Parts: sequence; structure tokens; C-alpha cells
Amino acid sequence: MKFEAKDHTFAVCAYKESPYLRECVESLLKQTVETNIIMTTSTDNAYIRAISEEYGLPLFVNTGEGGIANDWNFGYHCAKTKLVTLAHQDDRYHPEYVADMLQQVNKAKHPLIYFTGYNELRNGQVVEQSTMLKIKRLMLFPLKIQKFHGIKFFKRCVLALGNPVSCWSVAYIKENLPQTVFESEFRSNLDWEEWEKLSKEKGEFVYSPKRLTYHRVHEGSETSNTINNGNIRAKEDYTMFLKFWPKCIARFIMHFYIKSEKLNEVK
Repeated sequence: MKFEAKDHTFAVCAYKESPYLRECVESLLKQTVETNIIMTTSTDNAYIRAISEEYGLPLFVNTGEGGIANDWNFGYHCAKTKLVTLAHQDDRYHPEYVADMLQQVNKAKHPLIYFTGYNELRNGQVVEQSTMLKIKRLMLFPLKIQKFHGIKFFKRCVLALGNPVSCWSVAYIKENLPQTVFESEFRSNLDWEEWEKLSKEKGEFVYSPKRLTYHRVHEGSETSNTINNGNIRAKEDYTMFLKFWPKCIARFIMHFYIKSEKLNEVK
């Protein structure tokens, strides 16, 4: 069975009053292949409602427990289609994202997730090259080979030295995944932890190296907040490295990993 455009939904996870929310929504509406779009939030307010009404997008409000994992799970379950992308409100999506996603997952035998390469948005400018971007692209190099997408060794290999998977670009193939995707109490690494779990399952990490998303790096982002709170980030990073390495090696990697995170700081 082949997936079609009607089988996919963008679930825009809106939080408080992001000044970039409109830009995100408009990038989804400009897809060359029209698909479904909904908005979800646990911080219901007039700003979010105004944008949902302006663009005619269904809005679902999470009245239960909040937190990143619960917000993402809520958006995931509100999308009733077979494929769902949890669109991050601060980021932008290339017009060809849906077209490429459908093409790639339909080539796969048993796809778990699809994700893409990306550029950054810093101070309103697109950044195509940086030390961090080069490192992440290098980490993902094995998955540029389609035959490696479903091999456990390579799925875990790309995750063993950090998390190069751009979670904002991930399309989830729901029929091949657990009922509840995110069960972590992590604040910054809940996605990395999920990829680690899925890397042990039968199925493919469908990677498209095309840069089809734009990740915004700014002071108000959750990434920046967790990097600035070194205790939270370091504890979660070390916990993740222990899933791949003995303690002595995990500590050694952490020494260099902490330094590398400074490359992602807002300047």
C-alpha cells in the first residue's frame, strides 16, 4: 500500500505566543503537495486562536497534563492520519517537504520515521554551513545509503555520539510505531531517547539529506534554554551515552560533547 497526501497531517504544536508561529503555518500552506494541517496547544490563548481562525485550521486544546512529552503525544494523537509531522512553531518547512517525504517512505519496506537535513535560521538569516551543521551531517553519513536505513547497527551508529536527527523534520509512520511515542521525562533529550528505542526495532529510519527544513536558533527556544541550563542537559546527555557505551567511554565522550554544545549557543 502506498501513502498519499491525504494520509499525512502536520500537527503544529503551538506554545504561548511565538512571534514565528505565523511564518511556520504559512510554510506548511505553501507545500507543493497539499496535505492536512491542524494546530494543538496546552497554552490556549487569543493569539493562537486568532491564527488558527485566520487560516481555517482546526485547533485542539490539551486540558490535561502539560510538558513537552505530553504536548507532543497530544499533537500526535490529534492527527488521525497514518503519517504525522509534529511541526515546531519556530521553524520553517521547504515547499517540497511533503512531496519528498511521500516519495521516500513509499520506497521503504517498513518505515518507522522519515527525517531530513536542515539549515538554520539565525537572526532572520538562513545559515547553510556551520561547524555544528557539518558535524551532524557527517554523523548521518551512513544513512545517506538507502540500504542501511533498516540495519540496526547503522541506526544506532548515527545516534551513539549525539543526536543528529532533526526532530522538527520527523514524519512518524504511526502504524509501525507504539501507541504512545514519547514516554520520557527528559526535557531536552526525549527525542534522542525515542530514536534510541526505535533503533532496536525492525524497520527503517528513512533519511533524506535534502535540506527541507529550517531550524530557528534563538534565545527563547527550548534548545537554547536547556543548553544554558547545563545541569539538566549534561545529566540527560550522560544518561543517553550510557545506552551506547560503558561508563568510562561515556565520561570520555562527555568531556568533548559539552564543548561541542557551545557551538549551538545563540550569538
